[in-house]
Amino acid sequence: MIVIVMGVVGAGKTTVGSMLAAELGWQFADADDFHPPANVQKIRSGTALTDADRAPWLELLRKAIVGWSAANANVVLACSALKSSYREELNIGPEVRFVYLKGSAPLIAERLHQRHGHFAGESILASQLADLEEPQSAIVADIRQTPSEIVNSIRKQLGLE
Repeated sequence: MIVIVMGVVGAGKTTVGSMLAAELGWQFADADDFHPPANVQKIRSGTALTDADRAPWLELLRKAIVGWSAANANVVLACSALKSSYREELNIGPEVRFVYLKGSAPLIAERLHQRHGHFAGESILASQLADLEEPQSAIVADIRQTPSEIVNSIRKQLGLE
């Protein structure tokens, strides 16, 4: 199974995804690590990525997902996957499940304000919220809960208790 933990910047994808992977003994991957340097620089400067910027990144992610699937690997991937078209590209089959970390803009902005050392900050939140197309067929987790509560909820909903 490949679980894609998705949402806007600051929703907690890496925190929740890495905790989920650790609890399950699965591999964890962060989609941020697949961005080319030019994308990282744009994000760091507060410039929103375009669909053209994201296309090679999504292609690399899809290739990774295909590889994990072929190897029958269990992986948790933290990935924004903001648009429906992005999720369609990443959804290679029934082994891929999406978990949407949903929260209010003020809560996420507060978290980003407190976060240090990550290249994506508060300046790109508005553009990510504008790009976000909420998924219709994903597990939804309310980010007002603690990371442990979110992970427990995800595990229950995936049948991985």
